[in-house]
Amino acid sequence: MTVTKNRRAVIVAVSGGFDPIHVGHVRMFKAARKLGDKLVVILNNDNWLRAKKQHVFMPEKERAEIIEALESVGEVVLTRHHKHPKDMSVCGELETLRPTIFANGGDRKPDGDPVPEVALCARLGIKMVYNIGHGGKMQSSSWLLKGYVEKVSGKKRK
Repeated sequence: MTVTKNRRAVIVAVSGGFDPIHVGHVRMFKAARKLGDKLVVILNNDNWLRAKKQHVFMPEKERAEIIEALESVGEVVLTRHHKHPKDMSVCGELETLRPTIFANGGDRKPDGDPVPEVALCARLGIKMVYNIGHGGKMQSSSWLLKGYVEKVSGKKRK
């Protein structure tokens, strides 16, 4: 990361479970990285995944290693969610990192479901950017896993 003496590095953060990681995530990382000097991926840990989706497909250490190996990613930070978290946000990690930009993928929009990190970002002066990647939600880890289970079992699942 080359930054001149007079300019602070522009740190971009994204967050998610990325379980499993897919091409939509890779495209989002590439697009987010273009917004600044360094991309930090805030990776939701296994406790978060169990609370949100009731299962973990790939353990957090494997997801972190794969994501960290991507050229566009400068650093991976694992969330500190405890078992059965009440707060599912990444506010704690954003407060610690204090990135310049918090970028959100195609499934998060300012006029859609409320993004819990909005108030914190406003308070800390972190710019929020939406619809990073190739526009809209082009793939989903849940869709991939559901499709695989249907193929293997020969049954359609709801």
